[in-house]
Amino acid sequence: MDFIRNQLDGYGMSEQTVIYLSNMIMVLFIALVSILANVITKKIVLKIIIHIVNNNRYTWDNIIVEKKVFHKLSHLVPAIIIYYSASIFPSYQTLIEKAAMTYMIIVTIMVFNALLNAFDAIYRSFEVSKIRPIKGYIQVAKIVLYIIGGIVVISNLIGQNPLIILSGLGALSAVLMLIFKDSILGLVAGVQLSSNDMVRVGDWIEMPKYDANGDVIDITLNTVKVMNFDKTITMIPSYALISDSFKNWRGMQVSGGRRIKRSFYVDTTSICFCTKEMIEEFQKIHYLTDYITTKLSEINAYNLEHQINKESKVNGRQLTNIGVFRAYIQQYLRHHPSIHQEMTLIVRQLEPGDNGLPLEIYAFSNDTTWAVYESIQADIFDHIFAVAPTFGLRAFQNPSGHDIVQLKQSPEFSRGY
Repeated sequence: MDFIRNQLDGYGMSEQTVIYLSNMIMVLFIALVSILANVITKKIVLKIIIHIVNNNRYTWDNIIVEKKVFHKLSHLVPAIIIYYSASIFPSYQTLIEKAAMTYMIIVTIMVFNALLNAFDAIYRSFEVSKIRPIKGYIQVAKIVLYIIGGIVVISNLIGQNPLIILSGLGALSAVLMLIFKDSILGLVAGVQLSSNDMVRVGDWIEMPKYDANGDVIDITLNTVKVMNFDKTITMIPSYALISDSFKNWRGMQVSGGRRIKRSFYVDTTSICFCTKEMIEEFQKIHYLTDYITTKLSEINAYNLEHQINKESKVNGRQLTNIGVFRAYIQQYLRHHPSIHQEMTLIVRQLEPGDNGLPLEIYAFSNDTTWAVYESIQADIFDHIFAVAPTFGLRAFQNPSGHDIVQLKQSPEFSRGY
C-alpha cells in the first residue's frame, strides 16, 4: 500500500485523491489475486484431485467427488486471501474480517453437509444399509451442524463467545423441544426401528390407518416413504410405526412361501355315497389309485370285522364323493410343482353355511412374487372347478337372472301353474 501511495505522490496529486486511488487499486489487486487463486484451485488443483480419484482402485472417493465436497472446499481460498488482506484497510479491518469469517463458516458448513451426504451414499452402497438405515442419524447430524454453525456465525458477527450464546439457549430448551418435536420423536422411533429390525428399505408393509400398502423406498428422520402398488406414495410419520400397528410381509418373502387360503363351496345336495361305477372310474385317476385300493381294503376289513349288513349303505363305512374329492385335491397339491412341499398343506372342510360346504385349500406357493402367486392360485382353482363334476359334485352358486329365466321356461314350472 505504501509503495502505491509513493508512486501516486510523484504525480502531484492531492493527499485525499492518493488515498482513494491507492485503496481502489489495492481492492482491485486483491480481487484479481482472489479470482486468480480461485481459477487455479478449480482448474488445476481440482482437476488433479479428480484425476487421482478416478484412477485409483477405491470407489468411495468417487462418491465424495460426486457430492462436490472438494468443489465446495475450493471456495475457502478467496475468503482466506480476503481475510488476511483486511489489515491493509485499518478503518474497515474488523468489518472485512467478520464478513470473510462468516463466509468461511458458511462454506465449512456446506463442506460438512456434503461430507455427510457422501457418507450416506457410501453407506447405501452396502447391503447392510437396507437392514440398518442411517439416513435419520445423518439428518440429526445435519440439524446439529446447522445449529452449531448458526451459533458460531452469530457469535462472530456480534463479537461474543459462542458459549455465551449456547448457555442462553438453555432457557429456550422448551421452545426448541416444541419446534423439533417431530425430529426428536423421529429419532427415537428410528433407533427403535433399527435396533429391533422392524422395517427395512424394500420391505412390503401394510398400514390401513394411513392407506399404505406397498414397498418401503426410504426411511428418514421424520417419515417413512411407502410406494403403494398403485404407484402412489404414502408418507408415514416414523414414530407412527412405533405407536400404531402395521403388518410387515418380510417374513413371507424371506421364507420363500406365500400362503394360499381359499375355499371351494360345494353344493351339499350333490354329496353322496360312491357307487360301484363311481369307484371304478376313480381308480382310473392316477392320484387316487393307491388311495382307493388302500381305503377299500380298510373299509371292507372294518365292515367284515363288525359284520355290517351291506344291503343298506347307511350301515358301516362307505366312500363318499366329497371324501374322495378331498383326497384327490390333497394328492394333486402334493404333486403340484408350484406348491411348497416343506410348508403346511391342508385340505379341510369348514362349517357348512348358507353357501354350501366350504372345502378350504390351505397351502403355500413356492414363489412369493405377486403376479406369479396369483397365477398359481388361479390355475389350482381352475382345475378344481373343472374336475369337481367328475366326482359328481357341484359348486354352490346363488341363482342368477339367467337361472330364473331358464326355470320359468321349463315344462315343470309351466305345469305347476
